[in-house]
Amino acid sequence: MPYRPDSPVKRAATAEASANRDDTARCDTPRSTTLSPSQTFLFAITCAMAVANVYFAQPLLESMASSLAVPASTIGIVVTATQAGYAVGLLFIVPLGDLVNRKKLILCQMLLSALALCAVGLAQAWVVLLGAMVLVGLMAVLVQVVVAYAAALASPEQRGQTVGTVTSGVVLGILLARFVSGAMADLAGWRSVYFVSAALMAGMAFVLWRTLPASPRAAVSGGYFALLRSVLQLFLRERTLRVRGVFALLIFAAFSVLWTSMVLPLSEPDLALSHTQIGLFGLAGVAGALAAARAGRLADRGLANRTTGIALVLLTLSWLPTAFVHSSLLAMVLGVVMLDFAVQAVHVTNQSLIFAARPDAQSRLVGAYMCFYSLGSGLGAIAATYTYAQAGWVAVCLLGASISAVALIYWLWLNFNDR
Repeated sequence: MPYRPDSPVKRAATAEASANRDDTARCDTPRSTTLSPSQTFLFAITCAMAVANVYFAQPLLESMASSLAVPASTIGIVVTATQAGYAVGLLFIVPLGDLVNRKKLILCQMLLSALALCAVGLAQAWVVLLGAMVLVGLMAVLVQVVVAYAAALASPEQRGQTVGTVTSGVVLGILLARFVSGAMADLAGWRSVYFVSAALMAGMAFVLWRTLPASPRAAVSGGYFALLRSVLQLFLRERTLRVRGVFALLIFAAFSVLWTSMVLPLSEPDLALSHTQIGLFGLAGVAGALAAARAGRLADRGLANRTTGIALVLLTLSWLPTAFVHSSLLAMVLGVVMLDFAVQAVHVTNQSLIFAARPDAQSRLVGAYMCFYSLGSGLGAIAATYTYAQAGWVAVCLLGASISAVALIYWLWLNFNDR
């Protein structure tokens, strides 16, 4: 069957009819016809808090390296360790949303996340820090459990908009994470960031326990291991998942190249920005939140493919102003805005299409899809810090532009073959 990225509704109808092929798992969780604004807002706030834990470290890498006597060329492994934990969680925790009560799953993840954050703050050895960061990433997949839950509750007509709104919360969480962690590190050291976050996660767990409605158990035959096998089956059967997963790997590799290494030139003697000032660059990425909401509505209107193409062009061009960081901070801000806008537009479009492909498997779909995200983020982090140590900032920008160009070429190739 040819790939039709501009027809999510038609694709959903075809895929839903073929759902009987999945003999190992079936989700019969009832879905309401609408999702209230208050519920959507609660989901967005929860995602913002959870995703912030993944990105706290990026403005703090230099301080972590100094504190634990780690070479600057290898400190990017902190980000990679977090993404490794995230990848494991995507494979083994997120699919549980199609099997167990989602409220209990969310609360357990939040409380365990608080414990992992405390471990990061207490770490005095490099190996201990890496292990704790793996656990932080493992529990941060709470974001995907919530996104899948929101998509399941939303009607087909509002699914794209709902995913976009919740993803806007994710974007804001990323932006605030960088700003808040930078400011707190200047005031009380990098460890304080993780202790405060642990307290907030525990407090938010109490709020959700009191306010989040219990979800009925999903009727999935075969149990947990059959559920895991069905994730692989979804990957093999759903071309939309595979195609959009490749886009996710590439765009988040480019995203990680920028945000992992950006602190390094900004903290050099010629610029010598503080943690707070570096964190302020994250606020420039508020365009990403706007892109997320808008891209979801465009996907609902059948404009997913066009949105993807335009965003990938913007992503590739964003590296040009970014390369001039040493001569113009304003150019750097422009590059950040362009990159965040483009990445979030593609990301929301991707999720809208894969959710439409199989409405009966929201958690498994998002878990499989986000594995590509985690792999891309981890590889981008390692490549960025190594490239900067070996060849400097311009080489990092060339790396990011190359990855972005590959994503654009892939989009062009798909459209040429599908004519």
